[in-house]
Amino acid sequence: MAEVKEFTLPDLGEGLTEAEVVRWLVEVGEVVAVDQPVVEVETAKAMVEVPCPYGGVVTARYGAEGEELAVGAPLLTVAVGADASAPAAAEGSGSGGADGVVAEADGADAAEDGGAGETSGAVLVGYGTGAPPARRRRVRPTPVPAAAAGQVNGVASGYGRHAVTPEVPVRAEAAEPAPGPVPVISPLVRRLARQNGVELRMLTGSGPDGLILRADVERAIGAAGAPAAAAEPSAAAASAPAADAGEVRIPLRGLRGVVADKMSRSRREIPEATCWVDVDATELLAARRAMNEAGGPDAPKISLLALLARICTAALARYPELNARVDTEAREIVRLERVHVGFAAQTDRGLVVPVVRDAHARSAESLSEELGRLTGAARDGSLTPGELTGSTFTLNNYGVFGVDGSTPIINHPEAAMLGVGRIIPKPWVYEGELAVRQVTQLSLTFDHRVCDGGVAGGFLRYVADCVEQPAVLLRGV
Repeated sequence: MAEVKEFTLPDLGEGLTEAEVVRWLVEVGEVVAVDQPVVEVETAKAMVEVPCPYGGVVTARYGAEGEELAVGAPLLTVAVGADASAPAAAEGSGSGGADGVVAEADGADAAEDGGAGETSGAVLVGYGTGAPPARRRRVRPTPVPAAAAGQVNGVASGYGRHAVTPEVPVRAEAAEPAPGPVPVISPLVRRLARQNGVELRMLTGSGPDGLILRADVERAIGAAGAPAAAAEPSAAAASAPAADAGEVRIPLRGLRGVVADKMSRSRREIPEATCWVDVDATELLAARRAMNEAGGPDAPKISLLALLARICTAALARYPELNARVDTEAREIVRLERVHVGFAAQTDRGLVVPVVRDAHARSAESLSEELGRLTGAARDGSLTPGELTGSTFTLNNYGVFGVDGSTPIINHPEAAMLGVGRIIPKPWVYEGELAVRQVTQLSLTFDHRVCDGGVAGGFLRYVADCVEQPAVLLRGV
């Protein structure tokens, strides 16, 4: 007999605790292979396809498209084993709905694994056994008689929220929890049960196909005489003042939520200070034109951001105190040998910070090429979590928004960020005479724990000198 295995949402990157279901790639009743992508999810960092570590027949899906799931919450269940090609006939509860294949293995039979189903220990994106994809096919659900349905606890597909008919949720005759997946979609329901010591396997859900709902858990808490401590969100919502007619509430989740959390943490933990200087960028723009003309019409163009990144890496070599982070638990400043430059990029999804690895070892042409590649990936949403983490210093060109200056918030846990304002013609004293020059403002926000103002001022002045006289960089070549 086939064994039904539950696949939960894996950890998809550093610090990620949830992901939003964007698109299901398989249907209930479809045959999947080991490490075949089954769902496309959007994390706060990237859009990724999640592969399933089991080969068999999909018996249930959890979470509708657009729903947010916590890491560790169930994604789907797969019937694995010799009878996996017909799980519905052997084990399904036959709901008859749109996602009507639901199943769960009997505990005794699940212990016998015939070895016919393939499994993979790799659940993270980018890893796998390389098993060939299976031919997709549908398995029709087979209705199960009422007598047999009483012996199998069906798991709903997790699509949608249906009306609830309050019934007695407690399985009185059960002496011990039943094996197999628990028919629960919402992580909030699981947390409510965990906080109040309710065993979900002892409940019979009042939702469609036995789905355990929040009301079921709350009734079980009340029946046991336990205080419904975890029900405070409802109480808080009830006591909250009614929203104005024109009020719009936007959940802080996904990318926006992560940005909010990271910026708040930066402000809480880092005693930051900002210094700035106006700079004549006329010579830098002329140097860029000369570089691009020397490369010929078919050569890749060097961007202004690439030149600024190259100047920053040279400045960090002189002032390594700013290529660092603070280990608050050990009370240590950790200086980093390699420079990974992050740069702020505004996209339709919001602000992201792609990372150029080993920027200190790249030429201006190499930096320009990598910056262009990462910018394109940011715009089409194809950046991987690895391309959005690990920066040691951030460059923020907010001049593209037509503003002159800013006091940027440090990208935690880095120690500094350089901001660049718009470059515009302004009156400027050049070689003792008043002239119209291309002027910009540079601002450096730094962690005052890693250095004092002298180091920060020296770094910013060196960057300014390189912008005003690019030949200064030749001293380090």
